[in-house]
Amino acid sequence: MTRAATDLTLKMAREVLGVSSAATPGEVRRAFREAAKRAHPDTGGDDRAFRQVVEAYERLQDPLDERLFQTPARRRPTPEPELEISPRIAMEGGEVDHRMPDGRLIRIDLPAGLRPGDKVRAGGGELCVYIRAQEGVIVRGNDVWMSVKVSPITMKRGGRVAVETPFGRRIVWIDRKVGERGLVRLEGQGLPARGKRPRGHMFLRLAAAASVADSAALALLRRFAAAWAA
Repeated sequence: MTRAATDLTLKMAREVLGVSSAATPGEVRRAFREAAKRAHPDTGGDDRAFRQVVEAYERLQDPLDERLFQTPARRRPTPEPELEISPRIAMEGGEVDHRMPDGRLIRIDLPAGLRPGDKVRAGGGELCVYIRAQEGVIVRGNDVWMSVKVSPITMKRGGRVAVETPFGRRIVWIDRKVGERGLVRLEGQGLPARGKRPRGHMFLRLAAAASVADSAALALLRRFAAAWAA
């Protein structure tokens, strides 16, 4: 099957599933199952986020296509040492514990605003920053992406809503167009500016929160479908 030009890169796919480049196939499968459960629409997730999780898993199943045109001189003999951090550390900075390739456990005090691929000197060596997905939060370049739930009425009619994020409460104004698109951009609320990198934005994927009545009706429909198929 021919891949579209907009497909996820290997690095983006790993960020979606929250795995590192050293993850084993078993670890990738486990990460996929957990991410798919969180994002699946039947469990209150977001359809677009679920499709992205599936696409990321499929991308990691066939990683060779990006290496086909690499000459031996361009291949690295060993993986580049990575420093794995959470989106919160990338946003706010702070201390992290890291085990060096030689087995030493060191503590590193990191500044706010680190981006994927940034280099950090620590323990006498240089580490490449990798930001894992956590609590449904993904870092892409300067920006932070996450899914939030709002009431179906607000999605349809619009209005002012307070949404809880891992970085605190955000006040969001939703109009009909935003509700249909299912995406809100909060200007300047992504990663803080650092060096030549500008301040990023926060993107919220909006998902309608199922009401109690909706959940009961869906459960009844599933029972009916199961009885009909029996």
